[in-house]
Amino acid sequence: MTLSEVRDQALKLSAEDRWELINTLMRSLQPSSQLTVKPQLVVSLIGIAKTDAPSPTDEGVQAMLDERLVKKYS
Repeated sequence: MTLSEVRDQALKLSAEDRWELINTLMRSLQPSSQLTVKPQLVVSLIGIAKTDAPSPTDEGVQAMLDERLVKKYS
C-alpha cells in the first residue's frame, strides 16, 4: 500500500480511530527518536534570530507585552 492510499484510508476513519492511529505511530517512532544533531546543523542555526539591534531591556519587553495585550483585546 502506498502512502497516498494509507492517507486516504486514514481520512475515512472516525476521529477516535484517527487519534488511536496517531498514538500508535508516535509510539512506533519513540525508540528511534534519539536526536542526533550534526555539528554542521548546529553551526548553521546559530545566529538565525540574531539582529544588529541591542537586546531589549526588561522595561522594553514589558512595554512590548503590554502593547500586544492592548492590540489583542481592543
